[in-house]
Amino acid sequence: MSVPAGLLDALKVRYAEPQRHYHTWAHVEELLKHFRRWESHFHRPEPVLWALYWHDAIYDPAAADNEDQSAQLLEQEAAGHLPPDDIAFAAKIIRATAGHKVPEGLTGPDADDLALFLDIDLSSFAAPAAAFAQKQHDIRAEYALVPEDVYNAARSAILKDFLGRERLYLSDLAHAEWDEAARENLAWSIADLEAGA
Repeated sequence: MSVPAGLLDALKVRYAEPQRHYHTWAHVEELLKHFRRWESHFHRPEPVLWALYWHDAIYDPAAADNEDQSAQLLEQEAAGHLPPDDIAFAAKIIRATAGHKVPEGLTGPDADDLALFLDIDLSSFAAPAAAFAQKQHDIRAEYALVPEDVYNAARSAILKDFLGRERLYLSDLAHAEWDEAARENLAWSIADLEAGA
């Protein structure tokens, strides 16, 4: 199970674009570590891996359709390398990162795989406090053109949505390992944003 080197090289160029500070190749590598650790829990690890590589391939902080654009890029570049149903599933995973919820109508093993991928994508919420704070700083840098008060209000609302969820991590694996630390980090970040608003 591997992605052709030429496609990975092209992706690395995308993830090195100057507007990126958090959504970089380092983010992909962090997610890869979790993927490898839990790979045996995925029913369809290959399309999940492709989704992981491409999920932030298109990233414009001013755009509202990065996930869809990234999914479309995967659909184009995976053609001939993956079976069509795997391509469709990988694209579905990428599009689901827009709201970080399992799409309605998806059940069984595919729903479980997608949920675990979404959890891995939110692994940074449970990072050690200093690393979490740095990641929040990096995300702010990607929105440098947004005024401080506007950014603080919008980012706080996003984090409150996650914190208010009954189940922050959808899989039992991630829930058990990350929920407590993630909630502490989110509460700290929300308080920090509101203090600066």
